[in-house]
Parts: sequence; structure tokens; C-alpha cells
Amino acid sequence: QVQLVESGGGLVQSGGSLRLSCKVGGIDFSRMGYNMGWYRQAPGKERELVASISHGGDAEYFDSVRGRFTISRDNARNTVYLQMNGLKPEDTAVYYCNRNRAYGFIWSWGQGTQVTVFS
Repeated sequence: QVQLVESGGGLVQSGGSLRLSCKVGGIDFSRMGYNMGWYRQAPGKERELVASISHGGDAEYFDSVRGRFTISRDNARNTVYLQMNGLKPEDTAVYYCNRNRAYGFIWSWGQGTQVTVFS
């Protein structure tokens, strides 16, 4: 069974930065060519995909975060990262990682990590 453990969230002032990490357990991440994504869910809103990355490192971004967020992965460490710069209050949400749902099934969600941006 795959386990997803997100970390790195926190409370940050507008314009600040955070780096999120997602440890993927239960699979040989380095051998499985999963396209991974970071999602977020704000109160009262649906969970949305904000960034994705292929096994080889090709990244795609949701329009609202492009140029501010950078997704990366370390396949040897079974970890996916999200560097978030220039944070805005509208980035406030719980952030989750998982497979990119555009490529098929997703795993059970982890607990997520809360990001709160104040102005």
C-alpha cells in the first residue's frame, strides 16, 4: 500500500516562500514512471492540481502559480518537492501530493500540509 506524507507547510507573510516535501512510501519510486502532482484544497473549494512532473522531470503548472512555484522530484529518495515563492493569500490551502490524475488512478490521499499566507 502506498503512503503519502506531506510536510513543510506553515504560516507565512505575503511574498514569502515555503518548500513542501512529499515522501512516497510503499513503492520503488525510482523504477515506476509515475507522473506526480501537487494539489491544493482551499476551504469550500474543490481540490485542484497546481503542478505536475513526469518521471523524467518535465513540469507543468496551473496558470495561477506559473512563475512562482517550482515542482521537482528526487526519484532515489522517493520524494517530490514544491518550492513556493511569492506566496499570496489566495495560495492558502491544504496541499497534497499524489499521482497526476490525468494519467489514471490515484492513491489514497495523505494528511496534507497546511499553507497559510497572510497579508
